[in-house]
Amino acid sequence: MTSDNPLLQPWTTPFGIAPFAEIETKHYKPAFEAGIAEHEREIATIIGNPEAPTFANTIEAMERAGRTLDRVGSVFFNLTGANTNDELEAIALEIAPILSRHRSAIYLNDALFARVDALFKGDQSGLDAEQQRVLERYHIGFVRSGAGLPAASKERLAAISERLATLGTNFGQNVLADEKSWSLVLEEGDDLAGLPDFLKDAASEAARARGLDGQYVITLSRSSIEPFLQFSARRDLREKAFAAWIARGEAGKTDNRGIIAETVALRAEEAKLLGFKSFAHFRLDDSMARTPEAAMGLLRSVWTPARERAIEEREALQALVRAEGGNFEIAAWDWRFYSEKRRKAEFDLDESQLKPYLQLDKVIEAAFDTASKLFGVTFTERFDVPAYHPDVRVFEVKNAAGAPVGLFLGDYFARPSKRSGAWMSDYRGQERLIGDIRPIIVNVMNFAKAADGQPTLLSYDDARTLFHEFGHGLHGLLSDVTYPSLAGTSVARDFVEFPSQLYEHWFERPEILERFAVHYQTGEPMPAALLERLQASRTFNQGFATVEYVSSALVDLELHLLDKADGLDSTAFEKKVLEEIGMPEAMVMRHRTPHFQHVFAGDGYSSAYYSYLWSETLDADGFGAFEEAGDIFAPDVAAKLYTFVYSAGNRRKPDEAYRAFRGRDPDPSALLRKRGLAEGD
Repeated sequence: MTSDNPLLQPWTTPFGIAPFAEIETKHYKPAFEAGIAEHEREIATIIGNPEAPTFANTIEAMERAGRTLDRVGSVFFNLTGANTNDELEAIALEIAPILSRHRSAIYLNDALFARVDALFKGDQSGLDAEQQRVLERYHIGFVRSGAGLPAASKERLAAISERLATLGTNFGQNVLADEKSWSLVLEEGDDLAGLPDFLKDAASEAARARGLDGQYVITLSRSSIEPFLQFSARRDLREKAFAAWIARGEAGKTDNRGIIAETVALRAEEAKLLGFKSFAHFRLDDSMARTPEAAMGLLRSVWTPARERAIEEREALQALVRAEGGNFEIAAWDWRFYSEKRRKAEFDLDESQLKPYLQLDKVIEAAFDTASKLFGVTFTERFDVPAYHPDVRVFEVKNAAGAPVGLFLGDYFARPSKRSGAWMSDYRGQERLIGDIRPIIVNVMNFAKAADGQPTLLSYDDARTLFHEFGHGLHGLLSDVTYPSLAGTSVARDFVEFPSQLYEHWFERPEILERFAVHYQTGEPMPAALLERLQASRTFNQGFATVEYVSSALVDLELHLLDKADGLDSTAFEKKVLEEIGMPEAMVMRHRTPHFQHVFAGDGYSSAYYSYLWSETLDADGFGAFEEAGDIFAPDVAAKLYTFVYSAGNRRKPDEAYRAFRGRDPDPSALLRKRGLAEGD
């Protein structure tokens, strides 16, 4: 199979991208097997080297190793997130524990760790700063994996890692199954009451894609269900849709509660084996926050004013219900609907006014133009480069001198084969170790696709999400390091959101909206009066938005502060924590635990969902550097941002990187001011 397996052959495609059309499901397993075997041989050669360990024969050798496995994995796991099927999901379940065992065999190998440890504890004067950082990160990686522990502990850690890999894969597949299987079919007439044309058009397109011509379908994709909850005048249908949305992963064959209990228990055990009080203590020890107490302190400092604001918001919504003659208490499925009414009443502004000015193509253009002004990069669409789905757009990226920067893929539309949410990933990372390797970056979204011949219109939040993910994309594209393990977004979890959240600021600026927020029919720019009302409403409903997020982050941290989780009922635990913090009535966590993929479909944000808020402290303060310069594209500020953040990867510790950019530590009060939660706002 290796001789005719495209995953194992040189790729002669443009830019060396994967030849997607040639790859079949049958190719993945043998390609993984070949990649693992090759990597094992490479690691054995490093371990068996009779020469004393050097940076070149140990660390650089590890950086060069595993290339085939990395290439196969990048294609496979990108597709299981963005364009999966039953066969790929079956392989994912099978390969997850195998890959975990392979990694454990490397990072728990005594002989290999001895070489790394000797280098770390030895004379590093001959290494440059980047080499010292790579060595430090390798040493940390080995220690945090359990290297140097007794054999029995290492054996148990390997078993835990293997089981967690399977559980995380199962969790994500269960959520996707629930999202694929549920839809709300609407008929002409009362079912469509209150729905604006853009939402009806998207629902009609979703129905057509399911063979239901002439009907309308609402799905559990956030870009479908949130506007439905925002506009539908049918309270009974809002309740039905909301119930399905928050119940993902909580019943029947796709019930994730047992997975959560086992996952939390295994993580707690893992942390104790590694010498930590809890998994949260273990996880945050290698972060900017350093301790759960620091993360919890930030969350609680924001929770109190956010909760107070949310209660005020609920009272205002209840007043609207009473004014309309309603005799019911505001429920969770009412909040978005009445908030939209309140925004209209207080600011003469609603989403249906904004959406005609937010064309997907123009928002993409705005994101590219902003990057060009800040960093001198240009984007040219290529139609000769293969992609994994017809909807995926491909752009060649060059710097101001015309030299190649990388390749950018934009995958913007929701479909049943794609998991929900929005994210950035890569098909190839940047490095200079084996040549000037330029990255291939992908942004994945879940926007509702317009009918054929019509432009896709975004909500304001969708447009901001596009800028957010493009900020991650730039972090990967602009990377300029030698060693692949330091490249791009390979930074601390509570720093990785800084470049992405910072980038959102440009979208919200009048300088951007005046140019790119143009009406899809007339081409006229957003009227100045509408733009002013939009800016005035910037912190509208921030109590709700902040409580929705912070409650999720608090539950995540509290779960991972448990020293054991025998018999854990995650639903009861969630309810208990929310009662203790005083969750306002009619509010639900942004991500309830049974579908909290950030935390349980892998360990990406486990006990680290707080990271968004930690990074927001940085972005709220960081954008101030441009404001103080009096120019949102100030060249000297942009140059520092490029040098110390977007191009720097993990060459520096995150707090050092921020100080190098800003010249000081962040001002924590900037966060509350940004959210409109400071006293007097």
